[in-house]
Amino acid sequence: MSFRALSPVALVLAVSCGAAAVPQGVPSDRLLARVNALPTSESLARWHELLGSEPHIAGTDADWRNIERMRAAFVAMGLETVVEEFDAVLPQPQEGIVEIVGGPAIPAPQAGRRGVISLPVSERNLAEDPATAHPGLTFGWNAFSASGDVTAGVVYANYGTDRDFARLREWGIDCKGKVVLARYGGNFRGYKARFAEDAGAAALIIFTDPADGGFAKGKVWPEGGWANDTCVQRGSVVTGSQPGDPRTPMRPSVPGGTGLDESSMDLPRIPVQPIGYAAAAEIVRRMEGKPVPADSGWTGGLQFPYVLEGGPALQVRVKVMQDRKVRRTANVVATLRGAVHPDEQVIIGCHHDAWCFGAADPLAGTIALMESARAFADAARRGDRPARTLVFCAWGAEEYGIFGSTEFVEAYRGRLTRDAVGYINLDMAAMGPNFGGSCSPSLRDVLLGAAVRVPQARGADGETVYDRLSAGGSREPQFGDIGGGSDHVGFNCHAGIPCAGLGSGGAEGTSYHSNYDTIAWYRATVGADYAPALMITRMTNALACALADAPIVPLSAARHGIEGRRLLSQLRDRSTDPATTAAIDALIGRAQRLAEAGGRLDASIGTLSAQLPVGSRDPARIAATARIDRALMAIDRAWLDPRGLQDRPWYRSLLAATDRNNGYAPTMLPLLAEALQDGPADAVNAAIDRYRGAFDRLDQAVAEADEAVRALDAPRPGAAAAGGVSGRGS
Repeated sequence: MSFRALSPVALVLAVSCGAAAVPQGVPSDRLLARVNALPTSESLARWHELLGSEPHIAGTDADWRNIERMRAAFVAMGLETVVEEFDAVLPQPQEGIVEIVGGPAIPAPQAGRRGVISLPVSERNLAEDPATAHPGLTFGWNAFSASGDVTAGVVYANYGTDRDFARLREWGIDCKGKVVLARYGGNFRGYKARFAEDAGAAALIIFTDPADGGFAKGKVWPEGGWANDTCVQRGSVVTGSQPGDPRTPMRPSVPGGTGLDESSMDLPRIPVQPIGYAAAAEIVRRMEGKPVPADSGWTGGLQFPYVLEGGPALQVRVKVMQDRKVRRTANVVATLRGAVHPDEQVIIGCHHDAWCFGAADPLAGTIALMESARAFADAARRGDRPARTLVFCAWGAEEYGIFGSTEFVEAYRGRLTRDAVGYINLDMAAMGPNFGGSCSPSLRDVLLGAAVRVPQARGADGETVYDRLSAGGSREPQFGDIGGGSDHVGFNCHAGIPCAGLGSGGAEGTSYHSNYDTIAWYRATVGADYAPALMITRMTNALACALADAPIVPLSAARHGIEGRRLLSQLRDRSTDPATTAAIDALIGRAQRLAEAGGRLDASIGTLSAQLPVGSRDPARIAATARIDRALMAIDRAWLDPRGLQDRPWYRSLLAATDRNNGYAPTMLPLLAEALQDGPADAVNAAIDRYRGAFDRLDQAVAEADEAVRALDAPRPGAAAAGGVSGRGS
């Protein structure tokens, strides 16, 4: 996890840091044009073929071959490259069995020994896609499942959310000792396992329902892109109070390091096995209990009635055997040192591990990471590099529970909190022509500015990403709140670093975490032209250029207040206590004043940045702009509270956290949101008090940034005013 950097690169993208819906003052720039002219669809296709040539589960020999491929590629680009190894619990599958061992006498296409129907737990091989016969592929499995052999009756739990299990209780359905059958969707699969375990289930089967990703959506693979009847979604089922290696909470994992023993880790205690909808149909068609209520929304796409219980005759066997061994994998970190502010870092990342070939997840983002690095490295060889350092990171073992990036953040938390300008995440980023993103408030405007500069994938002549997002300027583009589910979590929720997750969608199909996630599937479904990947690469370059080479880091101060006001208003609407409502109203007033002060600061910085010419290396000006940069970065850090969230101290940001019952979705203003949900008045009051403290810190950070701007803006004896003296990126 080295932060040493190597070669040069460069681009300038000045964007408005204000709160306007349409970004202002986005100049044409030779260097940005150069960098965004270099990426090609052909190069992206070659990265895909290189990194998607074999299945590469974290910790395996194939994983290490891909690590070496990336290391060699970064070195060939001229980037300083370090392979940062770490040890973690990385289970491997040994056996997965699902059988019907008792039930109504219905003929079935698959029968083994007398009275037992063995159900498929893996995809069938396809002549149309020879990669599906690769010997490195596995049967379907869920990492961190407990090992066990269970035979029991069946309960259907819809998506297996906390609300779904609550409804089962309301309907008088007891899960104790049963095999729970739940469909994918609605929450992170690990919470399905946790809630099933809490309900007393003996085992869990998770299936892909055709209504959610199969024939109900369209033609299935290989005729179309949707999941066929044997498609199985793999994935981790570990949950806990934080992401990362469960052996080493709150501290980094290192090669040979010690950690908690298995009994002390919060791991699933029941067997969990995924299947496709052909196998699920054999169970559902034999269930004879109460039908799901007609208005419940629990009916999926199988051509059989959905019922709540299997009845006394139906018995299903689930056998899962996994090891839970510590294995080694690595992050690959390639660095390009900035020319003016080398200590300030813009980090771009995507994980490299996959459950199978990973053509979509993660490689639809990893190829953009590699192509972006190639573009910046090429500019560096031509003598151009940005003011700030760029760090390109390919993370290990994300699929197991966001391991590599979390260990990186825990190892370098102090340095990152001090030096990181922002983090850009590209997980599974290029999945269609429709751009979408989520970001921290301070990055919203600079992300809009990047969209102005990038052509729309498969768009009309001259159409930009911004044009499509804004419907030709008729509406304000919307970005999501950044939350959980990928490698930005450690940066955003633990270290207080503003993050953006870039992505695109619109492809007609899914191969998520299945043996069908091959290059053939990707090219047939997303497109062999790689236009979405080219758009994502250029968006990455434009955003990275803005953050790394603007004269002053383009982090909006006003957005903290604007978004704070929006989020607090949403929470106020959930309050039924007059005193709580009044206290939240007072916080909304604080947010409004912060937005106003931040808006004035943003305007001052916009004016000042426009006056700072390119080319000078005045040490005094460099020091002055570095002071402003640090002050602006400190505004994002003001949301951090070292006490963290209730029962989740690793989540130190009071602005955003991963939803505690979902795993993917964000919870904004999480301390207050969770206190309001849980109900105790003292917890709500304590949360409000801590948000008063956060606004105190935000006000102070904005005031200090304003002071730094005034210091640079003031004329010096014997020198011109700010507009006449500066340096490129300074």
